[in-house]
Amino acid sequence: MSLSADLPLVLSSIPSPGQWGRQYRLYGIMIALGVIFGLELARRRWANRGGNPEDMSSIALWAVPAGLIGARLYHVITDNELYRGHWFDNPLPSAGGNSPLAIWQGGLGIPGGIAAGVAVGVWVARKKGIRLGPGLDTVAPALALAQAIGRWGNYFNIELYGSTTTLPWGLDVPMGTPGRPPLEPATTLFHPTFLYESLWNVGLVLLLIWIDSKRVLRPGRIFALYIGGYFLGRLWVEALRVDFANTILGLRVNTWMSLVAIAGVLVFLLIAGLKRRPGDSDAPYRDGHTWDPQGAIVPAAPEGEPETDSEGALDLAGAVSTTTRTAAGSGAAEGGTRARAARREASASAPTSKSGSASGSPAARRAPDGTDHPDHATAPDGSGTAGDPGASGTTPGDAGGAAQRASGGGDAKLEP
Repeated sequence: MSLSADLPLVLSSIPSPGQWGRQYRLYGIMIALGVIFGLELARRRWANRGGNPEDMSSIALWAVPAGLIGARLYHVITDNELYRGHWFDNPLPSAGGNSPLAIWQGGLGIPGGIAAGVAVGVWVARKKGIRLGPGLDTVAPALALAQAIGRWGNYFNIELYGSTTTLPWGLDVPMGTPGRPPLEPATTLFHPTFLYESLWNVGLVLLLIWIDSKRVLRPGRIFALYIGGYFLGRLWVEALRVDFANTILGLRVNTWMSLVAIAGVLVFLLIAGLKRRPGDSDAPYRDGHTWDPQGAIVPAAPEGEPETDSEGALDLAGAVSTTTRTAAGSGAAEGGTRARAARREASASAPTSKSGSASGSPAARRAPDGTDHPDHATAPDGSGTAGDPGASGTTPGDAGGAAQRASGGGDAKLEP
């Protein structure tokens, strides 16, 4: 067949990826790419809110594995008949079994992934002091982006397609593909429901980011809109799918989950409110601090208290003042001790007259002109010396000089 004859067929449908999608495990690769791009979006959004982007990486280390486990458990529980008799099959690809652990074969339920991943993420965020509302609003568009990319894994596994269609973007599903209606001709095309959901999620990402930029909603409401918006899209996508699924009262299980999630969001918004109120805060952390792009933490200054720099100056001044007072007190005490010792020494070595020695009273000193020193003149009543500070034989000048020498001052001489 010529190229001109094949071209209209190629352009009028989405070709099947064949078996090479499963061969090269592109299902898992697309999920990994979704995680990488979603995490990067969350990191940037968190930094724009004043949070440390490394917080998002730390949360992802716990939330992503929890989300994968939760998604697999949801699938296995809601489609458990697919694994009956195969619970203990060898999960290795070479075994060719149908083990519940063979996650690369497909089978991840997004509702379970959201529930488990968000629960673990909230637990880690609380340990880091992150405010719940701003944190959830940050990751909401990131989760939608990860789902938009990860849905292409269903394309490479040739799964998650809908009913027949004649639209030019119909999906070519080879004969013998699991879930394909066996009576449909080989040329029949099917709705690419994986593509519909992926595009819906891309639109949801853009819508959530735009609404969030307006800051007109209360903290946490962007995440609520993500839940409601995602399951609203899932509701009509499920209506197009024809692959096997368990039903309750004639509706697919995922349809019921979508209805419950939408109803829950509506009730929450009616009770808690949607529009922003006075006092609502977008601060990233419970203690009010923010993260600086240079890697520094900027604390929130309590109302009525000095800012961080002046607080530090006051603390430093207080410490210096306390140290100075302590040192001064210690020096004064030490100086006083040395002064008392010097007075005792001076008392023991002071010269006395014979009469003073005999009577035990201090002798009067002679000045160079031959007169008595006024400090040691005999008192009128003869009982002591006038100006004697304590009958120690030491003048005030003597004690002062001794004290000065003991405390490290200049030399002072005793009176001759």
